[in-house]
Amino acid sequence: MKKLAFALAASAACALSLSSAPATAASMETVEAKMTANTAATLAYNDMFEAFGDQELKPGGFLWRDVPASAGPERVVIALNDQLAYLYRGDTLMAVATISSGEPGRDTPTGIFSVLGKKPMHRSKKYDNAPMPFAQFIDEYGIALHAGFNPGHPASHGCVRLPSAFAKKLYSVTEIGTPILIGA
Repeated sequence: MKKLAFALAASAACALSLSSAPATAASMETVEAKMTANTAATLAYNDMFEAFGDQELKPGGFLWRDVPASAGPERVVIALNDQLAYLYRGDTLMAVATISSGEPGRDTPTGIFSVLGKKPMHRSKKYDNAPMPFAQFIDEYGIALHAGFNPGHPASHGCVRLPSAFAKKLYSVTEIGTPILIGA
């Protein structure tokens, strides 16, 4: 299963890197991209049990283990149905965290994205100057992965809220162009 997940992420990363479009268009929200992200999310859930066993995550919780940088490039998989984020280094699951995605009517987009920009502290221009610590933007509309309130269910305006300590660590290991697969 790990090899399949790696192959899916690698093909997504290649597709994104081969694009001659400007950086703000580095997302794929096609049916195929959504299917790839859904498959990656399912496989990540299984990888979580292989890597961390039956440890239960409560809202705001995360698990992290050291994986050498030589294992390969990072990628993030978001599973909206499970409200979990997974960080891979190469084909090795490095971390998992609870999330809070977009509430109904303000859904988090699904598909294959990449980190387009990063800001250690951003304030939302659209939502009352709301703080978005460790923001990693995935589209030109302001959708980002960032630290924020994590009640254990979808509650954001479309962003992926992460536990603060996890968001800080994730911010330190990702870079512009890191693939982000968001599936159901």
